[in-house]
Amino acid sequence: MLLFKAPPFFCIGNLLGEENQRSFQVLYVANQMVNLCDVNDPSTFPAVRELARSVFHQKNGDSQHIIHTMGHCHIDSAWLWPYEETVRKCARSWVTVIRLMEKNPDFIFVCSQAQQFEWVKNCYPGLYATIQEFAKGGRFIPVGGTWVEMDGNLPSGESMVRQFLQGQRFFQQEFGKLCLEFWLPDTFGYSAQLPQIMCGCGIRRFLTQKLSWNLVNTFPHNTFFWEGIDGSRVLAHFPPADSYGLSGRVDEMLRTVKNNKDKGRVNHSVALFGFGDGGGGPTQEMLDRLQRMEDTDGLPRVRMSVPEQFFSALEKEKTQLCTWVGELFLELHNGTYTTHGQIKKGNRECERLLHDVEVLSSLALMRKRSFPYPSAQLQHLWRLLLLNQFHDVLPGSCIQLVVEDAMGYYSEIRSSGAQLLKDATHSLCGELSASSDKSSDTILAVNTLPWERTEVISKIGPQGSETLALVTVPSMGFCAIQEPLSPPHPVTVNKEADGSVTLANGVIQACLDPLGHVVSLALVHPKREAIPDGCQANQFVIFDDVPLYWDAWDVMDYHLETRKPISHLLKPLEISVPGGLRGSVTFSLQISERSILTQEVILDAASPYISFRTQVDWNEAHKFLKVEFPAKVRSPNATYEIQFGHLQRPTHWNTSWDWARFEVWSHKWIDLSEHGFGIALLNNCKYGCSVRGNVMSLSLLRAPKSPDATADIGRHQFTYAVMPHLGSFQEAGVIQQAYSLNFPLHIVEGAPGPCPIWSAFSVLSPAVVLETVKQAEDRPDALILRLYESHGSTVDTWLQMRFPVQEAVVCDLLERPDPNTSLILEECGLKLSFRPFEIRSIMLVLKGQSSE
Repeated sequence: MLLFKAPPFFCIGNLLGEENQRSFQVLYVANQMVNLCDVNDPSTFPAVRELARSVFHQKNGDSQHIIHTMGHCHIDSAWLWPYEETVRKCARSWVTVIRLMEKNPDFIFVCSQAQQFEWVKNCYPGLYATIQEFAKGGRFIPVGGTWVEMDGNLPSGESMVRQFLQGQRFFQQEFGKLCLEFWLPDTFGYSAQLPQIMCGCGIRRFLTQKLSWNLVNTFPHNTFFWEGIDGSRVLAHFPPADSYGLSGRVDEMLRTVKNNKDKGRVNHSVALFGFGDGGGGPTQEMLDRLQRMEDTDGLPRVRMSVPEQFFSALEKEKTQLCTWVGELFLELHNGTYTTHGQIKKGNRECERLLHDVEVLSSLALMRKRSFPYPSAQLQHLWRLLLLNQFHDVLPGSCIQLVVEDAMGYYSEIRSSGAQLLKDATHSLCGELSASSDKSSDTILAVNTLPWERTEVISKIGPQGSETLALVTVPSMGFCAIQEPLSPPHPVTVNKEADGSVTLANGVIQACLDPLGHVVSLALVHPKREAIPDGCQANQFVIFDDVPLYWDAWDVMDYHLETRKPISHLLKPLEISVPGGLRGSVTFSLQISERSILTQEVILDAASPYISFRTQVDWNEAHKFLKVEFPAKVRSPNATYEIQFGHLQRPTHWNTSWDWARFEVWSHKWIDLSEHGFGIALLNNCKYGCSVRGNVMSLSLLRAPKSPDATADIGRHQFTYAVMPHLGSFQEAGVIQQAYSLNFPLHIVEGAPGPCPIWSAFSVLSPAVVLETVKQAEDRPDALILRLYESHGSTVDTWLQMRFPVQEAVVCDLLERPDPNTSLILEECGLKLSFRPFEIRSIMLVLKGQSSE
């Protein structure tokens, strides 16, 4: 034990430096201890202990920095091990924590991720009961408020809300309290909409440390206010030791003080100690080290604290803090926006499916109060999806076993969700008879989006033949289609002698060369070209992709130096649909000896965009596939969709902060516009992208070999689209078109019920999106509507409802009514006001009778 006490003395003496008097005092005492101690004579030990006490009992001054220590055990819910192994890791680690608490009455341990608590509850009920007892005593503290520590970039806005909704409800039900701090120490960037989502879920404090991994620029703060795109602010803290798994050593405590970038503004910081990632947690040795440093002259003051004590101390010093506005972009791990494309596709498709199930189930409940809303099934499916959004699963930075688990969960969501969708659709549309005449020309088109849509739909006949129809479907409703619309301008497809093809529909006109490049893309009225002279859009390019550090995680800027256009034509451009309601052409490219790309380029009647339905048989190693669209537009900034809104990023590399964003993320669309004109690039399952100068690039596929040597190998199918437009992207409806690409109309064959056309909701302002309609968690007679302002403007609008409502209540994202805000129901609906990018949740209490 005496030998164990010696190293801290030498650490203090060496690390404080020669100019520090305390350093010499400590080294002098350490020398005395060594001289006095005889390991073969225990009678010398008491005197040596007394010398040690003389050092550690010299108290600190009031001005010394205070380090709030908390036991921590970051356990990845999946990474280099599958989900089922994480259950055992949690149990082993938390048993160790409980044993330490039994021996150390002042020991505090913080733990995030409701999913892990539920695993232990189900598999180790005795351990879970003990954890609950220590939680009551304020020592085993749930933090974070989310279902898992999710990826901070790629989940949709609604998915992020559900992370908090499911997590906070679990902690409230199991531990009797909500989390007051968002705990996300290890994820690969943080969306600029997170502050508003946090605030809406009762959280105004945030802890992470991942931005210390920035490869180019050092983030300038450790304690600051983080402001989102709507103006919401949370108090953020990055532990200055740049770790969530410290060992409680002297050098770590001194580093905590030295690295603090907000010296003079605040005098408090956090040190999280305990083995992490794969579990383990704190040890007795760590606790002993920290206990000796609690109040020792020459060292910062070290105290075991709960998060509430720490953040309350920060809030008392908040007047001098700086504010960071916008996203917290991690300048590393930007390959995770693209790695494992099948996981990304599964996430996007399952988000869409659960959205549609909730909307149609809610609409079915409005029309028939006896409809059995599938709340339990939806909670189960949502929790599977939220689990797959863990920050090493959705990013694709995991082993093959985890990928198999994730794809299995997506398969379950798709299968169960499809049945729930069918049940809701049939109830909503008038319970179609199983004996309906399948040869009938009548079909029902169902729209889950909050605006009227005019689109070409496809009906597959008994022999597999495809019939097209142009239909108009009301917002969030359905209509029977017996006589499809005639297009004002049928699609024309003309092939020239040189093999090039021109497609036109009266809205846009596209010219493709024999290799499938778009060499011209123009608005018809007024005539405006979107592709620069001599340039080729829809240009596939491949890059060498060998990062410096972590294969699945990273893509380096030097990969851009290896750009190679793909120009080996395997099958020439051929007309596959000759025109009318749809025109399309197909071609194939040889990417390499091992990989082939086949694409159908499609233009529908009345459509403002041309789409590219793509299939890739991908068998590469350390390659990166992208598609490029040069635009006849000049702008210093491009716009990218994020959760419940959008933000701008520079198209130039003026500064190191600009350059570090050579590969970024977006959701359903990006847009490059100058005054009066622009071009948007839409997609249905991709996230990685970039805009440099006037070239818009969508990242399609990677081929890393670690930790999963099979990553992305196989067949991939995805669609993207390009949309030239007049005016701003807001005025042109880019946001709505991107939604429509991702949320196709549902087609139901058979005779309609008594009501051939019906719409539940509409919003008068195109700036406001009705994102979600679902049953309230605690009121089966009520619906929750989630709306957000999408343009970045202050707006007043009307929400129109075509069913009886008893009461409308403003609530937060946890569905708790706001007693300070009231709504007045009027005959035409609800009048609502929005700040730029504001998210609002409304609870509608339904009247007893159905609306049929």
